[in-house]
Amino acid sequence: MRSYDRHILTPMPPMSTFPRIALVLLLGAWLPSCATQPQQAVGGATFIIVRHAEKVPDDSSDPPLTKAGHVRADALATSLADAPLMAIYATAFQRTQQTAAPSARARRLQIVSYDAKSSATGFAAQLKRTHPAGTVLVVGHSNTAPDIASALCNCEVPAMADTEYDRRMTIRIAPNGAATLTTTRDR
Repeated sequence: MRSYDRHILTPMPPMSTFPRIALVLLLGAWLPSCATQPQQAVGGATFIIVRHAEKVPDDSSDPPLTKAGHVRADALATSLADAPLMAIYATAFQRTQQTAAPSARARRLQIVSYDAKSSATGFAAQLKRTHPAGTVLVVGHSNTAPDIASALCNCEVPAMADTEYDRRMTIRIAPNGAATLTTTRDR
C-alpha cells in the first residue's frame, strides 16, 4: 500500500456538534444568497407608456374622460393586474389622472404628477434614475407619450394621432442599459 493510499482509507474523526451546527448555519446563510443571484442578474426596468383614455370633446383645456374613457381606464387596470407595478406617473390633467386612477387604486399606489411640458429626454432620464428596476406606468398625451417612449428606448416611435387611444408602448431596459420597445393595441 502506498503512503497516500493510507490517507484515503483513514477514517475521519467524528465531527463534534459545534462544527456541525456552524456548518449548517453557514450553508443556511449561503444558499439563499445563491438562489437570489439570478433574479438580480435578470433585473432591469419596464416602463409602460400610454396615452390618456377618451376625453370629453369640449374646448376646455382640462376635459374629463368620457364614459368610454372610464371603461378603457378600467380595462387598462385589469390588463395590468399581474404586472408588478411599483409606480404610476400621470400629468396633472383630469384625463391622465382619471386614466391612471383605477391602476393606482388596485395597487394602493399614489399617482406621481409630472409636468406635461417637461422635456421627454429629461423626464425619461429621471424615470431611469428613479426606477432602475421594476415596472412603472406612465400616462401621457398624444403629443408627449411617443416622445417619452422614444427617449426611454433611444429609438424612433411614430407620432400619435389625436384620435388614437389604444396604443401601449412597453420599454424594457436590461441591467446593461439595452432597451427594447414593444407596441401593442389595447381593446
